[in-house]
Amino acid sequence: MIIKKFFKTLTFLIILFAAIMLVINFVVISNSRNRVCGDMENSDQEKSYDCILVLGASVNSDGQPSMMLKDRLDRGIELYKAGFAPKLLMSGDNGQIEYNEVEAMKTYALKEGVPAKDIFLDHAGFSSYESMYRARDVFAVRTMLVVTQKYHAYRSVYIANKLGIDAEGVSCNETRYAGQLYRDLREILARDKDFFMCIIKPKPTYLGDVIDIHGDGRNSH
Repeated sequence: MIIKKFFKTLTFLIILFAAIMLVINFVVISNSRNRVCGDMENSDQEKSYDCILVLGASVNSDGQPSMMLKDRLDRGIELYKAGFAPKLLMSGDNGQIEYNEVEAMKTYALKEGVPAKDIFLDHAGFSSYESMYRARDVFAVRTMLVVTQKYHAYRSVYIANKLGIDAEGVSCNETRYAGQLYRDLREILARDKDFFMCIIKPKPTYLGDVIDIHGDGRNSH
């Protein structure tokens, strides 16, 4: 009888926990849905953005951007060349000497004709939350376009807006990447985590001196 009651209680708690997770996931998506689009063709190009933030992703063993990262870079560079913002902010993981997402991103953008002075590098963008926090406090960003895949854009824009940045998301060309189902499931957990991060607002791993986004990007290299 006691064991039966225990399993009933456990089942109830599991269902309750799952329901709360799904509700938070819905809140994050619904709060940012209207600020995420697939392109900027119908947008008001008179609106001024401080920068286009391209979020990092994995780099191949040869130092080249993965397909997911390449898609983000292509969209970000496309928006830059279309005049939506005068600067590109590349934010990614450079926590180890032998692994450097932002250097790969910079090299790719330079090859695509973006001047070095317009490329800012955030070497300590270890998570979406930290990228947004550092964009605000290190790079003095107040308005921006965030470029990433659509499933990730909802959370990224949600965080930025909760941290006081006027942000809109632009998803890159939709490609079905290997392991996407796993990413979609993991993203639910990430949205739940960052929902609470945006309430607590802890400082990122690193901050540092201000490198104003309106200046010369080479100061961040």
